[in-house]
Amino acid sequence: MKPSPWPLAQAAATAPRPLPWIRRAPGAPYFVDEDGQAFTPVGQNDAISWVELKGLLRRRDVAAVDRHLAWLADHGVTVLRLMLEYAQTQTFYFERKAGVFNPVLVQLWDDLFALCERYGLRILLTPFDTFWTWIRWERHPYNLANGGPLDHPSRLLLCSETRSLIKARLRFAAERWGGSGALFAWDLWNEIHPAQAQDTTDGFGEFIADLSATVRESETARFGRTHPQTVSLFGPELVLKPHLEMREPIFRHPDLDFATLHIYATGAIDHPKNTTDAALAMGAIVRESLGEIRDGRPFLDTEHGPIHTFKDRRRTLPEAFDDEYFRHMQWAHLASGGAGGGMRWPNRNPHTLTPGMRRAQAAMAGFLPLIDWPRFQRRNLNAEIVTGQRQVAAFGCGDERQAVVWLMRRAPRAQAGMLDRSAAPVRALVRVPGLAPGRYRVTAWDTVAGEVTGVVEAQAFGDALRFEAPAFVGDIALAVRRV
Repeated sequence: MKPSPWPLAQAAATAPRPLPWIRRAPGAPYFVDEDGQAFTPVGQNDAISWVELKGLLRRRDVAAVDRHLAWLADHGVTVLRLMLEYAQTQTFYFERKAGVFNPVLVQLWDDLFALCERYGLRILLTPFDTFWTWIRWERHPYNLANGGPLDHPSRLLLCSETRSLIKARLRFAAERWGGSGALFAWDLWNEIHPAQAQDTTDGFGEFIADLSATVRESETARFGRTHPQTVSLFGPELVLKPHLEMREPIFRHPDLDFATLHIYATGAIDHPKNTTDAALAMGAIVRESLGEIRDGRPFLDTEHGPIHTFKDRRRTLPEAFDDEYFRHMQWAHLASGGAGGGMRWPNRNPHTLTPGMRRAQAAMAGFLPLIDWPRFQRRNLNAEIVTGQRQVAAFGCGDERQAVVWLMRRAPRAQAGMLDRSAAPVRALVRVPGLAPGRYRVTAWDTVAGEVTGVVEAQAFGDALRFEAPAFVGDIALAVRRV
């Protein structure tokens, strides 16, 4: 065997990997580690070129990155979604020229995996930044003009020579970092799109199958097992191009372990005017997505945020508004049946989450132990839960013995589009259908403070549980468990 050109990585590849691997829960649409303990994705999108991680480049400030990752872990973060190559600048190209991996970037990723191992963080890894690859195609090493095989990115999914390079990159990453429990899962292709296949989706299924087999065969040969896999889609395309078949490969492809969308609902989410319509849009999209899944695989949003406000309108949302918008969407996602709170694309300047968003993630992480996720065979109940209050929106999911409910007031709103926190508290008489007869404990959770605000015990009769939720001003989360 030829000696590795990256000695650090060679040592890392043979070091013990104590962090348990993640897999699909055998009997529920969620995740567990190899010891059977619940694993819930709480995190966001990050990039190796953004301010919080860029200190790893040439090891300029590894200590700062170390402190940042420790801080994330302390705030309940479990996953970072990252692109192996962030192609906005040539500095972060993973290949110097087509097929030649950049040793500086390989070292960066060696160090990042080692740090994530230290703090129990996982990475949802996608091999290409397809957005900046397209925008800056004239500089990319796969461009025919730069010695690559491809004349235009509209044939990214169609060119056989390009496919070979894609698979070689995936094989390299799988063999180098696939042995780590810090690898949560593979997003085999970021935002697969008809434009990458000359405006057709006919080859989506075959493309996904080929990439999936490449990674599974590499990991199985090297480690005897594999990490979960998905492929992401820019969600609005389902509405913009209904004549093209995208639902089958995204929600039901037989080689994928979970389904994911990038949830950028036009207006309500991508350019929000208030913090409540965004939550309603998130809840509706999660419910619709769960309806597309036939085999009980997990579903999660892996990108959301005010992309139109930030990218096209060149405006950063006010911090207080953005914090509430973020918190509302993560709870709408979880309560509607998504795995975790969804993964924000920062869309701020600089690309970082605010301290308020980190507190919101910590608050959600504190709630998670109240539900037995590995045995939660939930169905969406957003339309079925009754609150007795016209101004209270309900989001929820449940099975026969437990449920998650999140209640959000629609009004009154302050002038800034946020809920009026000076309003008098409201009570809601809640009816949750589908729970088996018996006694239940309802734990109320303050999503801002991250603490229990009350416990109610109630009896389910027939096919529903009825109880009065503790009073709340803006929103409240409820964990329902059979006693």
